[in-house]
Amino acid sequence: MTDTLIRGRLLTFHADPEDSADSHRYIEDGGLLIREGRIAAIGEVPALARANPDALQIDHRPHLILPGFIDPHIHFPQTQIVASYAAELLDWLNDYTFPAEAAFAGPAHAARLAGAFLDLLTAHGTTTACAFGSSHPASVDALFSAAEARGMAMLGGKVMMDRNAPAGVLDTAQSSHDDSRALIDRWAGRGRLTYAITPRFAITSTPAQLEAAGALAAAYPHLPVQTHLSENRAEIDLTLSLYPQARDYLDIYDRYGLLGPRSLMGHAIHLTPREIARMAETGTRAIHCPTSNLFLGSGLFDRDGLRAAGVVTGIATDIGAGTSWSMLRTLDEGYKISQLRGQRLTPLAAFHWATRGNALALGMADRIGTLDAGTDADLVVLDARATPAMALRAETIGTLAEELFLLQTLGDDRAVAQTYVAGRPVKKTDRRAE
Repeated sequence: MTDTLIRGRLLTFHADPEDSADSHRYIEDGGLLIREGRIAAIGEVPALARANPDALQIDHRPHLILPGFIDPHIHFPQTQIVASYAAELLDWLNDYTFPAEAAFAGPAHAARLAGAFLDLLTAHGTTTACAFGSSHPASVDALFSAAEARGMAMLGGKVMMDRNAPAGVLDTAQSSHDDSRALIDRWAGRGRLTYAITPRFAITSTPAQLEAAGALAAAYPHLPVQTHLSENRAEIDLTLSLYPQARDYLDIYDRYGLLGPRSLMGHAIHLTPREIARMAETGTRAIHCPTSNLFLGSGLFDRDGLRAAGVVTGIATDIGAGTSWSMLRTLDEGYKISQLRGQRLTPLAAFHWATRGNALALGMADRIGTLDAGTDADLVVLDARATPAMALRAETIGTLAEELFLLQTLGDDRAVAQTYVAGRPVKKTDRRAE
């Protein structure tokens, strides 16, 4: 197979910009040597070209090349319900989410939506996501089949939910365990796929089902666990009424062995000091979903407070309560939430969060999230002059940080000139690299 040399302005992170002044590497005229889906070398173009004279060269100058974006909390079956009006979370679930998810019992529907879902991710520069399926095994089969065909690094699992929802989306404690175990046997570790144990949240799981989820987590400690935590005040009140013995929301998951460095807690907004300390102690991750939190009026994520406590965080779209597939738009809304909190999210910290930061949250930074040699060649190529408004603003910028802030403030899928998955261009576009 012929090597490929991808040329452009390269940006990759090796530390969090908020922890170290030496956080990133920027190469004005850089090259990535791609071999068999991985980055074989990174460096200056002349030296790479001399050492690899037969490599196919693709020139993306003057565009910026980063690791592909990573989305650690997204709902595959909610692809068609983005922009559905509702007063708040529980209304939105009952009015739109559960009816839409019921349709994923049908394999044909699930397969059609899986292709559309992955097309939308890559069109927006996202190369890896951690996705909730529906309660139907067919949803996971469809998603993983489509991701495997594209060579994508994808995480996901069928939701486990045995109460407080319509019959068409319910399973049982036993069937959810058995279906999940069969899916793990079928898909876990196959290609670039990772199964995620997925109790939806405590409201839709009986104690018996959370016990079944805990049994899976104990049997497969290398697999991630994904669920929801403290998104909305009404949700918290209902949850605690269902589990009156629990000290708080997090304690419910803790009692069933669902906390740890592979556990991803979506939202994590309204946390008590005890919950924050326990998340830090166990290494449990908090995943920020800014567009969703604003859309549903759920609250403002305390990024700085969690960081100060030692909680690892990620940032995600949360499609379909989230209002954009774009990690650029997501970073923009995350910046605004930080502003409302009196906190500061700098441009370098934002792009670290959406790449290496999210890879760290998923425990996958050795494989994705950087441009390091030996990692998978998942890339996003960004054009800071993609629209007339962006081009006008770009005339006045003079630093890399200003360019990044322009991209996250005004950018969307139009700013994604190309997306590479395992070294292959996958975005459907008429643009040509110059």
